[in-house]
Amino acid sequence: MKRRIGIYGSTGSIGTQALEVIANHQDLFEVTVLAANNNSNLLIQQAMVCKPDSVVIRDPDHYDKVFNALDTLDIKVFTGSESLCQLMEMDLFDMVLIAMVGFEGLKPTMSAVSAGKAVALANKEVLVVAGEIVTDLAKVKKVPFIPVDSEHSAIFQCLSGEVSKPEKVYLTSSGGPFRGMTRDEMLNVNVQQALKHPNWSMGRKISIDSATMMNKGFEVIEAKWLFSLTPTQIDILVHPQCIVHSMVQFRDGTLKAQLGLPDMKLPIQYALSYPYRLDANFGRVDFADMHSLTFEAPDRNAFPCIDLAYGAIEQGGNMPCILNAANEIAVSQFLCGKIRFYQIPLIIERCMVKADFDKKPEYEVLLETNKRVRSMATDFCTSIH
Repeated sequence: MKRRIGIYGSTGSIGTQALEVIANHQDLFEVTVLAANNNSNLLIQQAMVCKPDSVVIRDPDHYDKVFNALDTLDIKVFTGSESLCQLMEMDLFDMVLIAMVGFEGLKPTMSAVSAGKAVALANKEVLVVAGEIVTDLAKVKKVPFIPVDSEHSAIFQCLSGEVSKPEKVYLTSSGGPFRGMTRDEMLNVNVQQALKHPNWSMGRKISIDSATMMNKGFEVIEAKWLFSLTPTQIDILVHPQCIVHSMVQFRDGTLKAQLGLPDMKLPIQYALSYPYRLDANFGRVDFADMHSLTFEAPDRNAFPCIDLAYGAIEQGGNMPCILNAANEIAVSQFLCGKIRFYQIPLIIERCMVKADFDKKPEYEVLLETNKRVRSMATDFCTSIH
């Protein structure tokens, strides 16, 4: 039987690549639900090709357009955030790919886990904000939780079949577009420079997170919850070639690494097909043509977001939620030209100092924290000099 797939965030970079993977294995997968925020044109195109049972356009302003375009195709059309969660409770798919960006991915993910749906997670913020709540719920519900981030997929693959716990994991990073630059040299970088990632094609928000290296900080927090690690067991290595996607070290000193060309379709396909590996036309690494693979420690002075993330996870509670909310606003304000690149970590740090801390937050506390910190960060962005 085909595995029925729901894709939340189908019009983004991960979602569109997932549809490419599924198109190459139509005998194994069937897309039954597509969900997007407001890119109605692309959602309509995708639905016309995939013919899912249902689609969700989260922004109600686009509902009529999507409904009218798909009316003759017997495709149900929903709108609003609640619809994203309600569809989780229906018998429409076996696995959902969460590729939505930001805090908005949290509630649908929790709904999926509560409904017993297998989750392929491509949203960093879900585990950053509510890692303990989500992973505890997944254990109770015995729900498969497969990481899609290339780094966490690599660790997941390295641990497959192992009965021993890792001693340490190494998250690799390209270093982003500003690798090798000092803090002073980054004072005047612009949005176009920050979006120009040397290896990966990604959305605007995650591209800026890569430029600040906050994405690696987020991945440290993710790794803690996914693999039951302490922050001291997680190191970051800058690896410009992006061939080694992460490594696991065991108690006897053995290291296992997952290697491959930088192509997100590989971890997407592995998550959708797990525990099986499928044929793929992705490129292969040619080691005879590979002159060197290099590794170095990140410059934490030039990229202070790394230490902000480590500090957040060491403090715990709702501090990672504060970190994420402040980062989302700061990145958005930078993309709009309201603040400068070097001010992103300053805004985040100020919010971490000023926001109310809760050591054992419930879900509702996280919602309130996110709301208050976003407002606080917006005010800081307006007043910063």
